[in-house]
Amino acid sequence: MTDDASVDSALAAIGAAEGRLDVLVNNAGLLSHGDVDGPKALRVFDTNAVGIVRVTEAALPLLRASSNATVVNVSSSAGSFWAVNNPDRVESTLPLALYSASKAAATMLTVQYAKAEPGIRFNAVEPGPTATDMTAEFGIRRSPEESARVVVRFATLDADGPTGTLQDEGGVLPW
Repeated sequence: MTDDASVDSALAAIGAAEGRLDVLVNNAGLLSHGDVDGPKALRVFDTNAVGIVRVTEAALPLLRASSNATVVNVSSSAGSFWAVNNPDRVESTLPLALYSASKAAATMLTVQYAKAEPGIRFNAVEPGPTATDMTAEFGIRRSPEESARVVVRFATLDADGPTGTLQDEGGVLPW
């Protein structure tokens, strides 16, 4: 997601083989905590937000060729103003300025793409806390397979499914 040539090459291969793209899942994420500085901010935003723009823009011609195109952007409730300001939510205790800000940007990009491309469904999903290399220090035990369920649900929406939303496995999240 952070390399234009790689993205262009991948989409060209899909275009040559299929002529269209039915589903795009933007799932790259970079967690950064601790000291905040410009170089860290650039790296986190390049992966978590700019990467969505880079891949989506490259994919739009193929998505437009699909009769049922869907884009799922894996976001986070850590980027929800509601969640980070709600003392009943774990997100309110996370000191993840760059991650949270970049995921807020990812959700806003989702909403704006949904408005700009009404023939394609765009949704942001919160997959839940997931045991990955990125989250190992937090002791999270939820399997990637369990968290992937909400991503798969949104990747396989019918043509009349929602668009422009932020959702988790329980439904629409306040943002």
